[in-house]
Amino acid sequence: MLPFISDAKGAVPVTLAAADSQATVLEGLGKRVKAWAKATGFKAEPSQVALVPDEAGGLARVLVGWKPAEPLWALASLPDKLPERPYAIDGIPAEAATPLALGWALGGYAFTRYKARKKDWAKLIWPKGADRGLVERLTEGIFLARDLINTPTEDMGPADLAAAAKTLAGKHRAKFRVIVGDDLLKQNYPTIHMVGRAAAAGREPRLIDITWGHAKAPKVTLVGKGVCFDTGGLDLKPAGGMRMMKKDMGGAATMLGLSHAIMAARLPVRLRVLVPAVENSVAGNAMRPLDIVKTRKGLTVEIGNTDAEGRLILCDALAEADGEKPALLIDFATLTGAARTALGPDLPALFANDDRLADDFLRAGTTESDPLWRLPLWQGYRDMYKSNIADINNVSESGFAGAIQAALYLQEFVSAETPWAHVDTYAWNAKSRPGRPEGGEALGLRAAYAMIAARFGD
Repeated sequence: MLPFISDAKGAVPVTLAAADSQATVLEGLGKRVKAWAKATGFKAEPSQVALVPDEAGGLARVLVGWKPAEPLWALASLPDKLPERPYAIDGIPAEAATPLALGWALGGYAFTRYKARKKDWAKLIWPKGADRGLVERLTEGIFLARDLINTPTEDMGPADLAAAAKTLAGKHRAKFRVIVGDDLLKQNYPTIHMVGRAAAAGREPRLIDITWGHAKAPKVTLVGKGVCFDTGGLDLKPAGGMRMMKKDMGGAATMLGLSHAIMAARLPVRLRVLVPAVENSVAGNAMRPLDIVKTRKGLTVEIGNTDAEGRLILCDALAEADGEKPALLIDFATLTGAARTALGPDLPALFANDDRLADDFLRAGTTESDPLWRLPLWQGYRDMYKSNIADINNVSESGFAGAIQAALYLQEFVSAETPWAHVDTYAWNAKSRPGRPEGGEALGLRAAYAMIAARFGD
């Protein structure tokens, strides 16, 4: 349940003040509030909060500093900090209502599957003019993604991820199918099978497939990397590199959250969601370095490194998606450490084979305070992953341009005519900030939704 109510009775007013207009705002609230702000050192700095008491010692008003040009996170710290009472924002510009409400909603997240919260969230009266539907579907989608990523692999293996996808499909009356284990070979998804075949019984690899919307509507296909845990395979990761690998299905989680927002909005698209879900495990039947696999597209791939498994499972899913010639194809994946080295944990790397698509994506990211940064599909690096005995290798011996190399590998499986974007995301908040607690995060989801809604919405 989101931290909002509709009844304004007894609500404590929340007043937003910017540093350059603080004096005017405080003057309008009276001498008592002005004196209290001065006594407590309130300077209207972003996210600064002052609780103003009434004459009986109760809470009369909340003062919050903000930048009007950056409203999203202004209130995000309050649901957990304020006493459990209803609150109402006063005197805000109409265009700020929706982002302020969304920030408050995102501040009301906690992962409670294994540890209960000690107190409830403070509730906000819906701000006048806020797009409630947009806030609700984006928040629900982001919370779904965060919950999936935060869940440890013991409870979020390939079968569990498929079950979550089936529940989501049922909620929206979408079609759901899943191809499991050796059936992947029978239906020609060999790389998904190869990566996941060493997993224990009950955790076999699978391809999750959701379809929704009118058959004649523009086709929008989302592909998400669903590596539920990555040991590195026989090219075993060290302990430090393996520790966070429960989040290696963050691309899949983000695509499921995004698909919820699209279906909840009933956007006029033919949506398809493809999630190859695997565990990259170590066993006697694990894929080996220098093995060769023939992909769904027919290209042969030499396994230069078993820890470059994400691009292997994605290539079969992308080939399947591309076969339908969608109007838009997007994949999200926690794919390379090189992207994090280049851009850090907060800024997903965007690759696209279409300049207009890239521009739309970046613009939406800026507008929605959900930024991405474009890196090039530089064809000069194509030869880096060549193989002497197969069509391509899944890695390069060069240590340069790792994120670009991975994107170029994926591009081999997408037709030039298909507008395609690849997002290399961290899917994790490395530290807690207002509205963004440490843990799983759907980086790029809001930007992708805004871009898709702008392209295909009514």
